[in-house]
Amino acid sequence: MPARVTRRTVLTGLGGLALAGLGTGAYAVGIAPMRLVVTRYALRPLGPWPPGLTLRIVALADLHACEPWMPLSRIAGIVAAANALGGDVTVLLGDYVSGMNMVTRHVEAAEWAPVLGRLTAPLGTYAILGNHDWWEDRTAQRRGAGPTIAGAALTRSGIRVLENEAQPLTVRGHTVWLAGLGDQLAFQPSRQHRGAAGIGRDDLPGTLARIPEGAPAILLAHEPDIFPHVPPRIALTLSGHTHGGQVRLFGHAPVVPSRYGERFAYGHVREQADLIVSGGLGMSVAPVRLGVPPEIVVVDLGAEDGAV
Repeated sequence: MPARVTRRTVLTGLGGLALAGLGTGAYAVGIAPMRLVVTRYALRPLGPWPPGLTLRIVALADLHACEPWMPLSRIAGIVAAANALGGDVTVLLGDYVSGMNMVTRHVEAAEWAPVLGRLTAPLGTYAILGNHDWWEDRTAQRRGAGPTIAGAALTRSGIRVLENEAQPLTVRGHTVWLAGLGDQLAFQPSRQHRGAAGIGRDDLPGTLARIPEGAPAILLAHEPDIFPHVPPRIALTLSGHTHGGQVRLFGHAPVVPSRYGERFAYGHVREQADLIVSGGLGMSVAPVRLGVPPEIVVVDLGAEDGAV
C-alpha cells in the first residue's frame, strides 16, 4: 500500500460513501456500530499457569464516549451486559475518550467514569489508558506527564489504573499477577514535552521486574505492537486499539493502526506467547464499522483450548 494511504484517509473515505446514502455504508454507520456481541476465548496458555486453575476475564476496549455513537445510556447497557458474564475480574483496555470530530457532543470523563464504576467482579476492575486518553488531554500533552483527566476520573470511580505496575490477585488459592503497561503512543510528536522520553509512557522491562520470576501473569497493553517483546513467561497479553481495523472485508482489514499490519489486527495470536486483541466497542476517526461488530471479550484462561 502506498505510504500516503493512511487509516484516516481510508476510514474517512468509507464514511463519506456511507453518508452519501449507499446501502452498505448506511449499514456500516447506522446499524453495525450499535450492535453488541460477546466474543469468547478459552485457552490453556503457553506461559506459566497453575494446573487446573481457570480464570474468567471480561475485557472492554475502546469505548470512545461521545454522542450519538457512544452515549451514557449505551455505556450503561455495556456495563450491565459485562456484569452478567460471570467474570472473575474485569479489565478496561483504554481509549475511553472520543477520537473523532463527527460527533454531536463529547461525553466528559466526569460523566462516563462513574458509569464504568458500576462494573463488578469478585477480583475487581482494573484499567489502563489508551493513546486518545492522552492525546485529547491538552494539559497532559503540554507538560509531558500525567495525571490525565481520564485516569483521574477512573480512580475517583473506584477503578484501579495500572501504569507500568503489577497487581497480585488471589485466585482460588493461587497468586496471579495482573500488569498494566503505560501507553506506547501517549505523546503526539508535535506536542511532545521536551522532558518526555520518546512518545510513549510504556516501560515493559520495569513492569515485568515487578512480577516474580515464574509466577503466572497477565499483561494489559493498549496497543498490541509491544507483543513481539513480551517474553514467554507472560501467560496472556490483552490489547485493544486496532478496532479490528474497524472495517474488515472478506476477513481482512484495509488499514490497521499497527506497524505490523494485520499480524496483530484482531483475535487470538499465538507466537512466543498468547495475545488476544479486542475489536473494541466504539469508533475513532470516522463513525464506521463493517465486518467487526462492537464486542465484549470473555477469556476463560486455563480452560481447554476452544472450550467455552
